[in-house]
Amino acid sequence: MKIEIRVDELLEQHGRTFYWLAKETGISHTTLWRLKKGKALGINFGTLEGICQALKCQPGDVLRLADEKKAPRKRGAGKI
Repeated sequence: MKIEIRVDELLEQHGRTFYWLAKETGISHTTLWRLKKGKALGINFGTLEGICQALKCQPGDVLRLADEKKAPRKRGAGKI
């Protein structure tokens, strides 16, 4: 499973922009862009806390487990 970061969805729900969030939290535009595009390998607790405080939400609102479609298994794969 993959963890998705829902910053863009939350901003839309609150009628806010990435520019506003960057200014409000001190998080760089680059960091927010990487989170939005799924390019970040992880999220710092300080970053998560800042997003939660600015958007008045919980970490579970920002993070979501997403099902990845599994590639079909090839015949004989895993056999010795």
